[in-house]
Amino acid sequence: MRRFFQARLGPAADVEDLLQDLYLKVVGIDADAEVREPRAYLYRLASNLMMDRWRSGRRSSARDAAWRNVAHVAGPTEDLDDAPSAEAVVLGREKLAILLQAVDALPDKTRAIFRLHKFYELSYAEVARNLSVSKSTVEKHMMSALKVLTAKVGR
Repeated sequence: MRRFFQARLGPAADVEDLLQDLYLKVVGIDADAEVREPRAYLYRLASNLMMDRWRSGRRSSARDAAWRNVAHVAGPTEDLDDAPSAEAVVLGREKLAILLQAVDALPDKTRAIFRLHKFYELSYAEVARNLSVSKSTVEKHMMSALKVLTAKVGR
């Protein structure tokens, strides 16, 4: 069986793993099962194992390629991780702190409307219902909040 696998897969293949998988398949066959052509059955099991390994490799390669397309940027020599740098993380945290301070400095009603809409993702109509105000009042307070926050934090 070793020569069978090596003839089809080459010397660099993981023949030992395939032999072990084949052994486990053969050991797992019910003792009462009638196999008319044991040699042909063994070779069919081996062929199926190779096909399963080939399909698994193709799926793995496709999955890895899709992941690289989403999570990496190709560099001149190798894939580069596109995670933000430490400097970008620190700047982002500083900007977030400034934004939260600016939100806390908003007038009470404006702050409540802004938080309900942006943090709790309620629509203007839902915010208006929750606070018993008109939808136009919500719109005016949101415009005011966004103007103040943009001035403090920028884009």
